[in-house]
Amino acid sequence: MERWAWRALPWLVAGACGLAVLGYCLYFDHRRRSAPDFKRRLREKRRKEREKAKEHDAELREMKDTAKLQEFFLEEIQLGQAWLARGEHKKSIEHLANAIAVCTHPNQLMHVLKQTLPPHIFEMLLHNIPYAVQRLETAMSNQDPTVE
Repeated sequence: MERWAWRALPWLVAGACGLAVLGYCLYFDHRRRSAPDFKRRLREKRRKEREKAKEHDAELREMKDTAKLQEFFLEEIQLGQAWLARGEHKKSIEHLANAIAVCTHPNQLMHVLKQTLPPHIFEMLLHNIPYAVQRLETAMSNQDPTVE
């Protein structure tokens, strides 16, 4: 075999492996989507996510009381740590951002989190804080006046 063929061989093998992985993914995605109960399970999953979001918003609306606010803060910190320990960064960041949104001293909490979190997770957290604050403000403004 010529010299150029030996240099091209690893690239050809890598390309073939890449095509095999792509074909594998496409095949199983097609099987998943063509399953008879796929749409039902997807609707069910989305419905559960909407219900969880509504429950979470209801919790936020109840936070007029300082004790409930403090309890919510501690719970969000604990959930954030638990999800982080499991490797679920997205869920962890969501809970930590909620904690920062209700914190009375967010700068101090941010300093502690910057020291303890990996840099890429801290960056993701920084990007999620405005959304958490917006969700909190929306939930507080939608509070039922009869609850007060």
